[in-house]
Amino acid sequence: MSDDNEKMQGLWQQFFGPNLGYIQEQYDLYLQNADSVSPQYRELFAQYGAPPRVETGTNAQASSPDQVQARSLSAATDTNLLKKAIAAGQLAWNIRAFGHLAADIDPLGLSFKASAEVIEPGTYGLTEADLKQLPPECVWEDAPYPLNNAWEAAQKLREVYTGPIAFEFGHVHVEEERKWLNQRAEAVIPSTTLLTSEREALLRRLLEAEQFEDFLQRTFVGQKRFSAEGVEALIPLADEIVHELTNDGARHIAIGMAHRGRLNVLAHVLGKPYGNIFSEFHHAPNKNLNPSEGSIGINYGWTGDVKYHLGANRSVQSGETAETRITLANNPSHLEYVNPVVGGYARAAQEDRSKPGYPVQNLDLAASIVIHGDAAFSGEGIVAETLNFNNLRGYTSGGTIHIIANNRIGFTTESHDSRSTHYASDLAKGFEIPIIHVNADEPEAVIAAARMASEYRTLFKKDFLIDLVGYRRYGHNETDDPETTQPLIYKKVRAHSTVSRLYADKLIKEGFLSADAAEQIKRDVQNKLKAAYDQVKGQEHKDSVFQARPTEYDPAESKPATSVPMDKLRSINKNLLKWPETFKVYGKLQRILERRADSLNDGEKVDWSHAETLAFATILADGTPMRLSGQDVERATFAHRNLVLHDSETGETFCPLHELPEANASFAIHNSPLSEAGVLGLEYGYNVYAPETMVIWEAQFGDFMNAAQVIIDQFISAGQSKWSQRSGLVMLLPHGYEGQGPEHSSARMERFLQLSGEENWTVAYLSSAAQYFHLLRRQASVINTKDAKPLIVMAPKSMIRNPYVASPAALLSEGSFQTVVEQPGLGQNPARVERLVLCTGKVAIDLAEELDKSADVNRDWLHIARVEQLYPFPKHEIKAIIDRYPNLTEVLWVQEEPKNMGAWSYMEPRIRALVETSKTAVGYNGRPKRSSPASGYQQIHTFEQQFIINQALLQKKKSAVKSGR
Repeated sequence: MSDDNEKMQGLWQQFFGPNLGYIQEQYDLYLQNADSVSPQYRELFAQYGAPPRVETGTNAQASSPDQVQARSLSAATDTNLLKKAIAAGQLAWNIRAFGHLAADIDPLGLSFKASAEVIEPGTYGLTEADLKQLPPECVWEDAPYPLNNAWEAAQKLREVYTGPIAFEFGHVHVEEERKWLNQRAEAVIPSTTLLTSEREALLRRLLEAEQFEDFLQRTFVGQKRFSAEGVEALIPLADEIVHELTNDGARHIAIGMAHRGRLNVLAHVLGKPYGNIFSEFHHAPNKNLNPSEGSIGINYGWTGDVKYHLGANRSVQSGETAETRITLANNPSHLEYVNPVVGGYARAAQEDRSKPGYPVQNLDLAASIVIHGDAAFSGEGIVAETLNFNNLRGYTSGGTIHIIANNRIGFTTESHDSRSTHYASDLAKGFEIPIIHVNADEPEAVIAAARMASEYRTLFKKDFLIDLVGYRRYGHNETDDPETTQPLIYKKVRAHSTVSRLYADKLIKEGFLSADAAEQIKRDVQNKLKAAYDQVKGQEHKDSVFQARPTEYDPAESKPATSVPMDKLRSINKNLLKWPETFKVYGKLQRILERRADSLNDGEKVDWSHAETLAFATILADGTPMRLSGQDVERATFAHRNLVLHDSETGETFCPLHELPEANASFAIHNSPLSEAGVLGLEYGYNVYAPETMVIWEAQFGDFMNAAQVIIDQFISAGQSKWSQRSGLVMLLPHGYEGQGPEHSSARMERFLQLSGEENWTVAYLSSAAQYFHLLRRQASVINTKDAKPLIVMAPKSMIRNPYVASPAALLSEGSFQTVVEQPGLGQNPARVERLVLCTGKVAIDLAEELDKSADVNRDWLHIARVEQLYPFPKHEIKAIIDRYPNLTEVLWVQEEPKNMGAWSYMEPRIRALVETSKTAVGYNGRPKRSSPASGYQQIHTFEQQFIINQALLQKKKSAVKSGR
């Protein structure tokens, strides 16, 4: 045997079993394309040729004892090597999955150090020597660098995943996405460097952010601004994302954030002039107080909002013809509650509502960016509600880029007391959102994160999260001394250079910029700030800005025409009862729907749900797009709507309003997730951004609007007053006492009435289908006008099918909305009327039913008026009724709700203002004051309800008047 043959024999004997099969496979690939195998294997096959093939079958020669022993030793060696190769693969996977635990992402070293043993070779029984025996492909297949062995591959991979950017992608289940993410992390980001001009622009942006805060600190001492210092990199980060999304075709970018860094974002991302911001500080009405909350001037009712809650709009040119609208949403101090509002902005911008059917959504048209606080992201439940929207067809806007401006502290509470998770971002893992943690003192890493996030959102239309890890240079606000609660942290902060100083030093050291050039950039920024302030000071004697007093409700004003000709109603009604021939409507439902065919004939009546459908259809025919959402709205909680039909055999769906020939706009209807605050916030945002759309949110039960109270208080009721932000949103809140217990009775109308002021909305509690028809059409007629305001409807439950609520069709074709409706058959002899009962909603129907039951009783002493519109208060209409009865001795307010709830507290002073109390008493008839809205026992409810009705219809005994002495 020659020496070469002996070498070959010895070489191939090292490979046995699976390893030999692997080598044979590599050789086959080598024959097809030599470049497809690693350089080590190319060299091996070029020198020694083909490995031996495994012999099979009965003709194989028997092995000698020595050969058997040699093969046994070789097998043991190969098995050990195979185990090490498998362990190397585990090491590689865990470096990718858990490298973030050892990453350099903490500028001040404030975070708890997690164990990173999972990325150490020794954890897997591997040594440097072991890894050097293995090819690099065992650790890093398709590595973009020339690597000699698995040890080099592991070290390089570790360098990628433990630098100033930490990646968390292991929870992303879609293989295509995870491969893309890892490839960007391992190949694209390490090989991409900024141009010198980009580095200089980045330094300028950092200096602008820093010097802006510094100027405010020195110039407006003691005024709160919630600075971005410590996370100044937020400004170039947000700016870069806006730039990337714009370049990718987004024509609308909606931004939401709380107050931390908001003024800086307004100035440097939205382009709000420095002078405008300075004037808000300079003209604050209490600017000499500590702390200051003022905005520009003192305006009517002390309305308006503080400067760090205000939003802005900006349009930027993208290319020669395209323009992108950037909007920063107004937001109160309720931190994360702007999140769904911004989602509504983006969704509205993406949809074409001009044609019948569902709106056509283009996810590329708009995108959203939400900037969170670290404590708020994990602490506020609205965050999870909003994250849940991403893959829901009725609520997704194709991915939001989330940024956590992470200063590791919430007011005075440190992370270990504010969350149970390792990272502030961990909530996002449950929604499979990719996460990048990036050191806020590494600006170039921040830009890389921005580009990766933007590219991912554009490509996959899903959420992405950037955890910008920094610190907070001052206290919660600039009047707060943080050293009283965090003395150790702030010793580190005081000794730590700013990010602009660190980055300037780096550029100077690496030769990209001279020290003089860096200093000149800083001077330019400072001069620009000083010039803007000098201009503001020159105008300080100008009058403050005043808000005009809102006009009061005037019934004499021309009312919109809301009636619809009968022939048009009948044509629409006929078309609403058409569905494809092959579509099998559920039999029971089909019979109910087909009864509507004759409801517009003389002598017939239209019930509540039919009136609603006809209102929707005629609004669409007028060219107004509609959007209806909420829990179970397709069918409706009380099974009355049924606007989305389900084929009883195939399960396919069909919406008659989508195929209506008369429709001239889109109709969106979506069952919502089990969320109130999140969904209502999104619908509000949608309506604000698309004011020409009639947007309706329906609560499953009116009581559940409790869970959306922040959206109601801070946005819907006060948005016009605080931010000049108009909305025509409709809220349908099922309300009424049917003995269903405390959580299924009250939509808390008292809260809406308490929040009523400055003509901020309309609150109604109706008693007929025709009234509902006209109110919806009235609302549709004023949206997108100066008269637009939200509409709050105490919607019915049992009344939906009550025959007393159904209306003659003529009232739809000839009538209009009435703010007050009088009970037919009463009050015919004005001189005899002694008691006027005022009521609203369901109790009015209960009274009407009782009157019919006792129709033989003479009640010429009584009149009843239903107050259908509670706010704005119809004082002229009620006053006219009161004045009609000269012998009135009592005005009695009747309600189902406890005395401290419902409309009584709102109505009492207004009624008293309309009567001469010296001769006319104002009384209350309803349940006594209670802490719980309703009884949970049907028999108690029934007794109380009947007592209220009886007392309202019972004539008071007249006191005997004695004559003589």
